[in-house]
Amino acid sequence: MIFWCKECNVPLIKAECGSCGGNVLEVKLSGTGDIRFCSPYEREVLADLLLSEYGCDPIGLHMVLLNKIPGDDKTDEVIVDGLKVGVLLYDMYRMAHRFEPSEIGAQLLHGLTESKTVVLKKAGSHLNGKKVKAGVLERFSGDIKKGDPVIVVSGKLVGSGIALCDSDEMGRTEGPVVRVRKVMSDNMELHPKVSSMDDVVKANLPHLRQLGKNAMNTIKGIANQKEYRDLPVHVSFSGGKDSLVVLDLTLSALKNREVSAFFLNTGIEFPETVDFVHEYCEKRGIELTEAKAGNAFWDNVESFGPPAKDFRWCCKVCKLAPAGSVIDRCTQDGGVCLTIDGKRRHESFSRANIAASEKNPFVPDQLNIFPIRDWRAIEVWLYIHWRGLDYNPLYDRGFERVGCYLCPAELSAEYERLREIHPDMYKRWNDYLLKWARSRGLSDEYVKHGLWRWKELPPKMVILAKELGIDTEQVSVDEDFAIVLTSGFSPCREGGYTVEANVGGVLLSEAAAVMTILGSTVFSEDLGMLLVRTGKDSVKFFSSGSLKVTAGSEGDARELLKRTAEQLMRFNKCTECGICLKVCPVNAITLGSEKGKLFISDECIRCGRCTEACVVLKYSDRLLSDVLDLSSKATRSSIE
Repeated sequence: MIFWCKECNVPLIKAECGSCGGNVLEVKLSGTGDIRFCSPYEREVLADLLLSEYGCDPIGLHMVLLNKIPGDDKTDEVIVDGLKVGVLLYDMYRMAHRFEPSEIGAQLLHGLTESKTVVLKKAGSHLNGKKVKAGVLERFSGDIKKGDPVIVVSGKLVGSGIALCDSDEMGRTEGPVVRVRKVMSDNMELHPKVSSMDDVVKANLPHLRQLGKNAMNTIKGIANQKEYRDLPVHVSFSGGKDSLVVLDLTLSALKNREVSAFFLNTGIEFPETVDFVHEYCEKRGIELTEAKAGNAFWDNVESFGPPAKDFRWCCKVCKLAPAGSVIDRCTQDGGVCLTIDGKRRHESFSRANIAASEKNPFVPDQLNIFPIRDWRAIEVWLYIHWRGLDYNPLYDRGFERVGCYLCPAELSAEYERLREIHPDMYKRWNDYLLKWARSRGLSDEYVKHGLWRWKELPPKMVILAKELGIDTEQVSVDEDFAIVLTSGFSPCREGGYTVEANVGGVLLSEAAAVMTILGSTVFSEDLGMLLVRTGKDSVKFFSSGSLKVTAGSEGDARELLKRTAEQLMRFNKCTECGICLKVCPVNAITLGSEKGKLFISDECIRCGRCTEACVVLKYSDRLLSDVLDLSSKATRSSIE
C-alpha cells in the first residue's frame, strides 16, 4: 500500500505527511505494489486515449501514479488523487494501448461526455457483474465496438462495463449486450488542489532522509569491515534509475574512499544510455570504467538463437565476460572486488530474496552489496527528485526499464517505442527475428506479437496465440551441432547397457580437447578414435562421428550420454567468455590457444565448477532440446 495526504493531495510512502501532518488516506495496491510516477510519454498516451475515446480528459494537470499489475504486456493501475481511476494497458490482440476506466474513472467521465455510454432503465436488482440484454437499455451512444470499455448509467448509479457487441447491434440482438463490472452511487470528484513534484518531495522528506540513512549504513557497514576497508569500491552503473541512486548514496556514504563507476556496455545498449553514463560521470568528476562486450551478442546469436525470458544466454555472454576482465584488474593484488549494486526485490520474482550482500556465483572474487533492495520504484524516483539528480532521458520517453534494447524482458509496448525512436536498430533486430522464425516455419505474426520472447510459452501466451490463430509449433532445422541416436538403450552381452549415436558439428580432435572432464582419455588420431573411461563406464567417439556409450545400468547410460552431449555442445558453442577460467581451481583450462578455442588439460580434477558456471551449459536443457534428437530409430527410446 501507499498513503495519500487529503490536505496536500500528495502520495506518501509512510502514513504521515511531512508537510501538514493532516489526515492520511490508505491506498491499497494490487500486484507487488511497485508503484511509480507516470512519465510524460505515458501521460500523453493516457490523454490521447481519453480524448479519442471519450472526447475529454478529466485528469488534467493532476499528478498520475502507475502501479504495475499482472497482464499480457504493459499493464498499470492508474491512480489520481489517491483514487484508482482505471487501467492503462497495451493490448496484445490489437497491439495498441487501451484505457479501461474503473467505476471511479467512469464517474469522472460521466457528465463530461456522452461517448462510449450505455444508459440502462432503472434497475430493481443488483447490477455488479451482471450481463444485461437489449430490453434493459434505455439509450446508448453510437460509437461502441465489441470489447470496448463503456460507461454504464442506471438512475443515480454510474460505473463501468464491457460492450459485448457493436452499438448498431445493441437494439436488436437477443443475447447479452453489456457486461456490467461495477456501478456505485458515490459522487467522485478530483481534489481541487493540483500538487507538484516539489510538494510530494516536501511531504515525504522525513521518510526519504531515513531511507537514505539506512541505505548508507548498509554500504558503510559492509564496506568498512576489516577485510574490505582498504579496498576500492565500484558502483555498478548501468545508466538506469536504481544504479543512479546507488551511485549517489555510495559517494555520500564513503566520502573518504576511492569510489568509481563501473559500466558494462553490452554492445546492445540504447545510445541514450551510453551517452548518459559518460556525461553524468564526466560532469561530476566520477572515475568511470567501461567494459565493452563489443559485437559479442551478434557473434553468438546465430549459434544460440534469440534470447528469451527463460533463456537469457545474452546476459552471460555480454555482461559476465567483460565484467570478469575488470574484476581481474580489481583483484590482481588479492582480496575481492567490492561492487555496490542497485537490484531491488520488487523488480521480479527472481530477485525477491536478495540479501544485503552476495558473492557472484559466476565471478567468486566479486562481492555485491544491495543497499536499496527493499525500495519501491516510487521511493527511487522521490530520491532522484529530492537530490535533483539528472536521469536517463529514456524514462521520459516511455521506457520503464533502460537495459539492452532487444532484451526479451522488454515489453511489446516498449518495442513499439523502439521502432518509433530508433527505426534502424529496430529493423536490424526485427529482420533477424523474422528470418529466424521463417526458418522454423513460424509466421511473421509470431514475431509481431512477441512470442519469440519465450522458449516455453507461458499459459497466457498460449491462449493469445490460439485465439489469434498463430501456430506455435516449430519445424526442425539442421543445426551445426546435433546428436541423433542410431540405437536404443539396450543390454550388453557382457552386462550393462549401451547406446549408439551419430554426432555432427564436433571433430574428433575437438572432442578430445574437452572430454578429459568426464574421465581419463585415450586419443588416437591414427585409429580415429577417442576413448573416455569414467570408472567402469566408457564413451567411444570415432572420426566418422559415431558415438557409443556403455554403462552399468540404463540410468547410468542415459546420464553419461547427457553429460557427453553437454561437453560436446560446450565446445561447439563456446563463446570464449572466460568464466570457466576464473572458477577452475587448478588452472586446467585454456582458451583461444593453438590447442583450440577450448582445451581442458589432464590436470583437471573433475570438480565440475566450470560446468556449473558455463553460460552454454546453464541452459543445456533448452539448447539440447533443439539439437539433440534422442528418439531411437530402433526402439524409439528417449532420454529424460
